[in-house]
Amino acid sequence: MIELARGIDSLLAVAIVAALAPFVAALVPGKRIPQVVVLITGGVLIGPQVLGLAETATIDLFSNVGLGFVFLLAGYELDPTMFRERSGRLALASWFVTLTLALVAAGLLAATGLVRAFVPVALGLTTTALGILVPFLRDNDMLRDGLGRYLIAAGAIGELLPIAAIAVFLGTSSRFVALLSLAAVAGVAVLFVVLPRLLRSRRLAAVMAANEHSASQTTLRWSVVLLLALLAFAARFGLDIVLGAFLAGLVLRQWSPGDVPRLEAKLDAVGYGVFIPVFFVSAGMGLDIRSIVEEPLRVFAFLALLLLVRGVSVMVVYRRALTASQRAQMTLITATTLPLLVALTHVGLDNGTMTSENAAALVGAGVASVLLFPTGAVLLRARARSATPATRL
Repeated sequence: MIELARGIDSLLAVAIVAALAPFVAALVPGKRIPQVVVLITGGVLIGPQVLGLAETATIDLFSNVGLGFVFLLAGYELDPTMFRERSGRLALASWFVTLTLALVAAGLLAATGLVRAFVPVALGLTTTALGILVPFLRDNDMLRDGLGRYLIAAGAIGELLPIAAIAVFLGTSSRFVALLSLAAVAGVAVLFVVLPRLLRSRRLAAVMAANEHSASQTTLRWSVVLLLALLAFAARFGLDIVLGAFLAGLVLRQWSPGDVPRLEAKLDAVGYGVFIPVFFVSAGMGLDIRSIVEEPLRVFAFLALLLLVRGVSVMVVYRRALTASQRAQMTLITATTLPLLVALTHVGLDNGTMTSENAAALVGAGVASVLLFPTGAVLLRARARSATPATRL
């Protein structure tokens, strides 16, 4: 009973932070800051390092499901056909240039003794927070023109490839076993795509359609089953759950039955309304604030590296596809990262490849990137539109 009471108390504190976040974000003058920053800050306040109103251990399950929903919705936004387009090809090229620059930068840091192992830090510099950027980009009308396709493609690659790299290079198994596990989970995802077509039945389709918007909520329930199933498969194969969640989003996009727009709205309601805020508040609760306060230069160094490695690759790879202003906007958007950094540092701390100081500094840099970079991109877009109202790609 005592453990149950602690869990409920922690959930209540998290729920209050989540409910207050929209109001706190709206109080900031000018452009509203992303709510994720408010959620993480609230987590710091109610966490064990400040007020001690909540414990991370009591909400771990809810937090992991929230992390799953972040990447489920990110995977759902990815249209695989875009990788046959120019935007997809350029996104792949840009990410590999970013990876090269990140490995060099992290290798130099490792050589000077500032980081323990350069691989997790390098991978962190290549990530993009597509899952939390999509609502922000949609609200600021940045997905409707030609630039939107480039942003979505680059953001998707900035999540998918780091996730796969984390599974292979930072997993607990050998790399060969990790590759086999990765292939196995991908095979299960493909099976989930094909299975509904093989088992197509008018009776089943009628039941799904009839109960889609009733109390049964069939499509929503099966979407959650898909997410949890792929999370479980990924965990059983020793891979990080973000891989299973991202694949679940890809699968869901392929077989979404019935009223797809209504299903998307329901997933947003369940994800952003319930589980995702728990994940971000929990991330704030576990943030090592003392390390950040003692060594703030690490945060600024990682923030500068995020901008540098992304900026160089975007400016070079997209020089013939986008204007200078659009490339600057894209640099700021693709350099914005946080959820995968949280997952990456969690893995790095668990397997001993990352120090707590660097983990805290990376997450702190991620928080700063979410706070600064998207707003900067919106301001650049507004300035470009006022100078050239009819820009075309």
